[in-house]
Amino acid sequence: MSSRLNKRQNKKRRKWPYWVGGIILAFLLAVGGFAFYVYDQVGDTVATMHDPLERDNNPERQEEINRLFNDSDSLNILLLGVDEREGDSGRSDTMILMSLNPRTNSMDMLSIPRDTYVNIPGRGMDKINHAYAFGGVELAVQSVEEAFDLPVHFYASVNMEGFEQGIDALGGVTVTNNLAFSQGGTNFPEGEIRLNGAEALDYIRMRKEDPRGDMGRNERQRNVVTAAIDEAASFSSITKVGEILGILGGNVKTDLDMDQMQTLFSDYRGVRNDIQTLELDGSGQTINGIWYYVVPDSEFNRISNEIREHMEAS
Repeated sequence: MSSRLNKRQNKKRRKWPYWVGGIILAFLLAVGGFAFYVYDQVGDTVATMHDPLERDNNPERQEEINRLFNDSDSLNILLLGVDEREGDSGRSDTMILMSLNPRTNSMDMLSIPRDTYVNIPGRGMDKINHAYAFGGVELAVQSVEEAFDLPVHFYASVNMEGFEQGIDALGGVTVTNNLAFSQGGTNFPEGEIRLNGAEALDYIRMRKEDPRGDMGRNERQRNVVTAAIDEAASFSSITKVGEILGILGGNVKTDLDMDQMQTLFSDYRGVRNDIQTLELDGSGQTINGIWYYVVPDSEFNRISNEIREHMEAS
């Protein structure tokens, strides 16, 4: 346990992904008394975003969720960056499992490579990002729960088009790029670069030219969303709160309701200051002519045990 705590203390603090950061921003504006009309806008936005799953109709689940909140227990949230295009059911381009422990004010964040070879309930072995295409958020949640033997208490999904719009609403972001590459007709040189929404989306999607593949791609995602949070924290961005709320309402879906968000961001807000990023170690393999990211059972067990240890820490 002590080694884990030392590792956390030495870990660079990171910020939450943009779509969750946007929700936090909106909520903090409301509870902080920015203006009463802003609170009304936040309430309307949350109502638009609220999209419960079929399982949320189960009274036993509601009792369990109420108990977790009342006891300030650990919660796991699945974040989905969804790539939905006209005529396509879409797929989860980004999957991040976050475990929030308010007792230790810490968070575990696992980026799940989208090609990870797992069993999709009712469909068999396939890439984990296909679960969304087959059965939407419900099946994506079930697939993650089964693969890691962990509960997913809530989800939040964002259409990647909304991600692009959000970056533009912030006036762009500045990141430090460690790998020169081209993507979508844009050249990304090494060093400090300024990105608009479309460029940021190309930047976080590139993986074929990256020696680390999905791992490098996930790192770029974290860099961009951290930069987006920094922009959102500036005064000039705060003045665009109405525009940002509109983007959130049109592109974010979650099964968290307003009361649950209020409890989450009042009792769990401290976890964002101590974030440990986990990586799933596997290897690329071609099976029946298709490339997958194959992860051994021992690695799934390692991640599961580490997150469970984090959830149970006090």
